[in-house]
Amino acid sequence: MKKIKHLPNKDGLYGQYGGQQIPPELKGIFDEIAVAYKKALKDKQFTDEYQRLLSEYVGRPSPLYQAKNLTKKLGGAKIYLKREDLNHTGAHKINHTLGEALLAKRMGKTKLLAETGAGQHGVALATAAAIVGIECEIHMGAIDVDKQHPNVIRMKLLGAKVVTVNDGGRCLKDAVDSAFNEFVKDPQNIFFGIGSVVGPHPFPMIVKQFQSVVGRETKKQILKAENKLPDYLVACVGGGSNAIGLFHEFLHDDVNIVGVEPSGKSFKVGEHAATLTKGTPGAIHGMYTYLLQDKDGQPHPVHSIASGLDYPGIGPIHSYLKDIARVNYVTANDKEAIEAFQLLSKLEGIIPALESAHAIAEVMKLAPKLDKSEVIIMNLSGRGDKDIDYITDYLGM
Repeated sequence: MKKIKHLPNKDGLYGQYGGQQIPPELKGIFDEIAVAYKKALKDKQFTDEYQRLLSEYVGRPSPLYQAKNLTKKLGGAKIYLKREDLNHTGAHKINHTLGEALLAKRMGKTKLLAETGAGQHGVALATAAAIVGIECEIHMGAIDVDKQHPNVIRMKLLGAKVVTVNDGGRCLKDAVDSAFNEFVKDPQNIFFGIGSVVGPHPFPMIVKQFQSVVGRETKKQILKAENKLPDYLVACVGGGSNAIGLFHEFLHDDVNIVGVEPSGKSFKVGEHAATLTKGTPGAIHGMYTYLLQDKDGQPHPVHSIASGLDYPGIGPIHSYLKDIARVNYVTANDKEAIEAFQLLSKLEGIIPALESAHAIAEVMKLAPKLDKSEVIIMNLSGRGDKDIDYITDYLGM
């Protein structure tokens, strides 16, 4: 296994990826955030409050659940689910939004601003804003506003302003554009609570470190349950926060790691969002990374049945892990995700988020090929309450 460097470097790079692809006038703002974050991590009052909220508010550690019915149905490897769906707000996103909100408060910012796709990040940031007492504004593509109406209502109930974005493809990429345009109007007072391991340095690093609690817990839990490390880790990949949250703790271990991208309807342009599978290196949203792009470097339109995965870019750390072949990135299409969604619901009584269902689809392919002595851990990154209305229409129920 190729040795993995301690990353990012001082310039915020993971190999050649990441950095700060931003106007010079904004560099000072992002550098200030990096300095404030490093100081906060050394402040016991800050870290104690963050840990207290994870325990008493979020409900961590989240369980590692042995999915016996799914294991029996598929045959082969033993399957465990890391139950991030049981966190307060229903997904992994709360792990980093609480950290972002505490940091914003510490820096004297007056507003938290973010984009959201499936709405889970928006709900989590609105929740964090409420608990620390900061104004919150969430930008969301019009298509996702329609698909994820329950989460839109949750954000509003939590006190957030929800801005519907009708530009471009009216999905996650356009929500990021809109939020960033709002941020540059007043970067001194607004904290951009980016929703994944994407964007200019230091945000990929910050989100990665806050999300790494998932992998640290998982390692302890599986050693207690099986007295060994897992043979495989599996997680869905959109921007990449839930995936790197699980993967990071195991990168130096002899463990197979699989990230699952959305292949949507087909591999035609505009019908998928499989960035690492079909993309090439380019610049988007302040970072250099793999990108689904045209010959002029403009992002392609994308599609996924899961709103949280329909992004033409990817976190720069995933681009690096692809290039050094540490993580195997595969795909699952819309149909496979729906089948996985239904199977887990009926077998385990767990309704997963459509994002997480992409990872379940890969487990359905992988488990039967493995021996019964082998162990798969899948990150169940969110629950499917938000997807019920959409699934009902899709299946004609």
